[in-house]
Amino acid sequence: MNELTGQMNEPAFWNDTKRSEDVTREVSGIRTRLATIAQIEQLLDDSAEIVELARAEGDAAVMEDIDRDLARASGLVDGQEIITLFSGPDDTRNAILSIHPGAGGTESMDWAAMLLRMYTRYAEKHGFSLRELDVMPGEEAGIKSASLEIQGDYAFGLLKAESGVHRLVRISPFDASGRRHTSFASVFVYPEVDDTAAIDVRDDDLQIDTYRASGAGGQHVNKTDSAVRITHKPSGIVVQCQSERSQHRNRDSAMKILMARLYALKIEEERKKRDALLSKQKDIAWGSQIRSYVIHPYTMVKDHRTDEQTSDVHRVLDGGIDAFIEAYLHRFAG
Repeated sequence: MNELTGQMNEPAFWNDTKRSEDVTREVSGIRTRLATIAQIEQLLDDSAEIVELARAEGDAAVMEDIDRDLARASGLVDGQEIITLFSGPDDTRNAILSIHPGAGGTESMDWAAMLLRMYTRYAEKHGFSLRELDVMPGEEAGIKSASLEIQGDYAFGLLKAESGVHRLVRISPFDASGRRHTSFASVFVYPEVDDTAAIDVRDDDLQIDTYRASGAGGQHVNKTDSAVRITHKPSGIVVQCQSERSQHRNRDSAMKILMARLYALKIEEERKKRDALLSKQKDIAWGSQIRSYVIHPYTMVKDHRTDEQTSDVHRVLDGGIDAFIEAYLHRFAG
């Protein structure tokens, strides 16, 4: 820590924006962890003092307060343990999370909307800041696509476990015959990048189109050509945003999504080259089916990578995905 803060005091430190950004982020993470450790120590010290007082005065009622403080300290310790599993250079970054329904029309679009709610609830429970960069509603129900910006400590490190295909089995609310349907939706999570990231995007590489927003955007959004679609010609990546009234803000949001995807593409290409050199086959591939959610004929959520499962599907769909994320980190850490 002292070495890092010493680097920040060097006269030439801020001239190298990439290095200064990395060091500043690392220092911030260390300070957050130290503050949490201090909080744990304070809770334990306070509990020890209360126990001594309770013994001296024969007061058993305070044990409830002690149990509550110890449970809180235990939760903080568990959180610190999870942080030790982060090994990626981008794990401390914010996350860009995108959801796309698979084939199946309204069924899959409704499933994509359920996933959108699940991640929204997860972010809220963890105190993350969440902003909808783009949400395109379906014609009858659900969504055609959604992109979220999730800001908070280790947001990408946690949510990277969610990249892949999510499968739902249920009795369809859109089928008058009450038949069971299987729906799929893809989730992609990218680290949010800033101006210090080594991503070279030339203006000539971009095709930028504007159009009138559609769907549930309200009268202000739909009156002007405020929606923006950006195509990155070299990679073929297409991103869009129509959630804001301002064309300028929609363009900024679309560029944020594009930069995150290009950065993830760069990291993936580097990984493939490294794996080819090492002749190492990875267990997990982006876009593979990772988890099944079954609501009928029984209730179960199972992660196919870790075998973590639960019968409480409704709690999971309400944002309770921590056990799956932690199992993934324990399984694939390092």
